[in-house]
Amino acid sequence: MNLKERLFLAGQYLLPHHTLSRLIGLAAECRADWFKNPLISWFVKRYQVDMSEAEVGNPHAYEHFNAFFTRALRDGARQLDSTPGAILSPADGAISQLGPIEHGRIFQAKGHSFSVLELLGGDAEMAAPFMGGQFATVYLSPKDYHRVHMPLAGTLREMVYVPGRLFSVNGFTAENVPELFARNERVVCLFDTERGPMAVVLVGAMIVASVETVWAGLVTPPKRALRHFRYGEATRAPIQLDKGAELGRFKLGSTAIVLFGPEQVRWAEGLAAGSAVRMGQQLALPQA
Repeated sequence: MNLKERLFLAGQYLLPHHTLSRLIGLAAECRADWFKNPLISWFVKRYQVDMSEAEVGNPHAYEHFNAFFTRALRDGARQLDSTPGAILSPADGAISQLGPIEHGRIFQAKGHSFSVLELLGGDAEMAAPFMGGQFATVYLSPKDYHRVHMPLAGTLREMVYVPGRLFSVNGFTAENVPELFARNERVVCLFDTERGPMAVVLVGAMIVASVETVWAGLVTPPKRALRHFRYGEATRAPIQLDKGAELGRFKLGSTAIVLFGPEQVRWAEGLAAGSAVRMGQQLALPQA
């Protein structure tokens, strides 16, 4: 590890994550043309963002940076894999890791793993169906489309807000910060699907101003404390989302982790750590 990398890693522990993220979040909502237009133009050039895929192709037409960052795609920009039973990638990005959940832990990077129980907020009953199952971690880089979609059709059972830090989630940090994804702030979405329980975990990161879901909007409880939101006929009208439907979005990027129970899915051939993925492509098939 060189000096620059050491300083970056040290900063991950020393910086006031939430204060910094709130300040950047305020700047990202600025509507002044003199501020937001140069910022968006710089970002498009710096990260080679393909605006031809966007519903609104003019980067200066967005009211602020966050509107640009969470931009919708034009019709036809993504095709949903039509293979019967296919499980879809929830987002554009790259596979960070995927594979089996072994001994209740998920592989993060060489020498590091994290607990399913901790990832899901410490609820043993929620974590139990995923023991011995499968996981896929998708990293969304700055240039990517930042809306997250349903890998399968499902009915929302529960959402959990889990407070935490906001470490960066790039490859370098994943290799050097133990239990990274179980330490960062996150929103856990638990669905009932044709493949049994499915969890989609939206993991926050450094300078991520917020996470939104289509049913709850901005998920930021007044106090940063663990909170459960239960859905169903006994509490409120069930929320059902089709395969490929938008689930939520990140303001300033991060990671989505998908969990399935044992003997439910097998990952698509050729997918491995580092594989580029696009929302809607085949991520897995039902276990034979």
